[in-house]
Amino acid sequence: MILDSSVNDQVTDAVTQGSLEIMGNSPAMAMGSSYQTMAHAFGVLFEGAVAGQHRQTLTAIASSSQGLTQVYSVNSMAGAGTTEQVSQTGMADALTSLRGAIEVLTPHILQKT
Repeated sequence: MILDSSVNDQVTDAVTQGSLEIMGNSPAMAMGSSYQTMAHAFGVLFEGAVAGQHRQTLTAIASSSQGLTQVYSVNSMAGAGTTEQVSQTGMADALTSLRGAIEVLTPHILQKT
């Protein structure tokens, strides 16, 4: 049962306007919250991309450093000895070894196909 009370019309208008303002602003507030969430997600995405690039750069620097260390640590006499051993074996010996390897591997390759 509704009690009949006397309320000033200005009070009811103020309450109604406040309610309408909240209802009118809610879509804008929702979109603003959505935009903030997307901006944060993109920030995290770019942060991960930058971190990945940094790790790749560090890996490249480390591998380059390791390669240069190996190049500069090779003994020149060991390289000369290896070159001499390679040059002493003739082309005929290399071809004979290659032919023998092909003859051994051919049956196994043909069985798989």
